[in-house]
Amino acid sequence: MQEYIQDALTFVREYGRPCLFITFTCNPKWPEITSLLLPGQMQYIAMTLQRVFRQKLKSLISFITKSHVFGPTRCWMYSVEWQSEDYLIHILVWFIDKIRPEEIDSIISAEIPDPSTDQLLFDIVTTNMIHGPCGTLNSSSPCMADGKCTKNFPKDFTNDTVTNVDGYPIYRRRNPENGGQSFIKISSTQTLILTIVGWCHIRLC
Repeated sequence: MQEYIQDALTFVREYGRPCLFITFTCNPKWPEITSLLLPGQMQYIAMTLQRVFRQKLKSLISFITKSHVFGPTRCWMYSVEWQSEDYLIHILVWFIDKIRPEEIDSIISAEIPDPSTDQLLFDIVTTNMIHGPCGTLNSSSPCMADGKCTKNFPKDFTNDTVTNVDGYPIYRRRNPENGGQSFIKISSTQTLILTIVGWCHIRLC
């Protein structure tokens, strides 16, 4: 573990802060898992879950670092959390060319896709990437504290992505009149969403 920490510090010292922070979780409804269940079997086997999860991780890393979907990769690292049967992975990626402000919207989306143009993407996003309900609709939600959502949902609508706001960008979330519908959607990327088919959160570092 200490060796990995030193590696991370070396990356930051040599190349600066990462470009992207990506998180995704295991989806028990992946066809690779459900197809192995016997008729009437409801409980999946942890070993099967782990195996499929690692295959998805390998595919995702290859997709980013070898297919260069976001550009040539300089280096990357990841950490896996094993929480009972909930598998969560965090990935940091450094690119050779830093992401420019005008490129953010082409990589990260906080909007619900249009079902008339991409029904599959719409179904995946609305099934896996919607936060809540919380707030007045569900005050007992785990994200609630002192009557407020700790993740700051619902988000305000904004027509443009704004950077350098308390160190975090505010991603474009247009209102329905301007072609959007996104105040409860977690920021993600459609490229990885279609690869993972599950919960995949992406942030600019």
